[in-house]
Amino acid sequence: MNNETDILSDPIGHYLSDENHTAAEFMTWFLNRILLEEASRQSETILKETGDPKQTYRNGYKPRTLKTKNGELLLNKPQFRYHPFTTKVFDRYSRVEKALGNVIRESYINGVSTKKVGKIIAELGITDISPSTVSRIAGELDEEINAFLMRPIEKNVPYLFVDATYFKVRNGGRYLNKAIFIAVGINTDGNREIVGVKIAHAETESFWISFFEELKQRGLAGVQLIISDGHKGIRTAVEKEFLGASWQMSKSLRLLRRLKSHRDLDMCMVHLKRIILGKVPKKHIAEVSEMLRKADGEEKALDDVADRLEEMKLDDAANVLRSMSCSLSNYRTFPKSHWRKIYSTNGVERINAEIKRRIRKVGAFPNDRSALRLIVSIVMDVDEDWMTGRIYLHM
Repeated sequence: MNNETDILSDPIGHYLSDENHTAAEFMTWFLNRILLEEASRQSETILKETGDPKQTYRNGYKPRTLKTKNGELLLNKPQFRYHPFTTKVFDRYSRVEKALGNVIRESYINGVSTKKVGKIIAELGITDISPSTVSRIAGELDEEINAFLMRPIEKNVPYLFVDATYFKVRNGGRYLNKAIFIAVGINTDGNREIVGVKIAHAETESFWISFFEELKQRGLAGVQLIISDGHKGIRTAVEKEFLGASWQMSKSLRLLRRLKSHRDLDMCMVHLKRIILGKVPKKHIAEVSEMLRKADGEEKALDDVADRLEEMKLDDAANVLRSMSCSLSNYRTFPKSHWRKIYSTNGVERINAEIKRRIRKVGAFPNDRSALRLIVSIVMDVDEDWMTGRIYLHM
């Protein structure tokens, strides 16, 4: 028993004299103490059930690691000679820590005070959490978010997807609509990864150049195809920032619900068709619509349609078609087995659907930073699932 006391006593003195240095040591001491208490209770149960003191003999300790926010802890798991030792430390601790982090994360981004967060945490059965502890953990969450946003992009990314979701921010008595753009890459291993998240105050060419420059500074390279909706300025920015790459206008039907004007040429094929038909006399609409349907977005077929429109003296419609057709079928120059997964931003839209579900409960955020906290927390979980899951695309 003295050995057990020796194992556990040293960290107390270190903790009292140097808290910053021994946070992990103190947690190790605490959890080891729980393991010993569990072993003691299990010994009592075995003795009651068997009536044989030999059945309670110990067989030393087995090292066991546990990953926590304080780092990886090395614990001493007690062993019985004749019975397996059972413990709830590992599963229970990981659940409680995750629950604690999630509660603080969700509360913090909603502007809940540290005092109120403490009350919420108490409902989980975790008591004596001080406001300073809540603030510290919230600060650690911010550090995790910043680390995620600034982490190096280590592998080349042939395919880069960009999509947006929208949220509201309170600004005094006003509510402002803002966009947050998520960049997803498929790397050379065929895995998806979230390479960037950035709030846009305006969709302009300068914003896109800034966003792409930040990604390149973190190591983004090898981009061959950028897939996005028709955001203003993105096509020109792609041409400047990714020499030798192509831009693919996403064929996402979601844009049908969002579009309010047909005057912007940066649209998907569905909207391009509407623009063209808007420049065609009523008597030719059925004929031109059928030609576009048969072309099915293929560049050569669209060129033929443009030629036919010129023959019909429909020069405005032909010019629109020629200016945009090259961005509709760039995905077809890549392996056919990839087409289904690179012709649109549908994969990113599923992330945005989850983000919208979560932010619907928030309503309007108090500021940009609070929105970034929640949204990046969500995409971090998605990114972890992707990187540990199956290969998305066989390259």
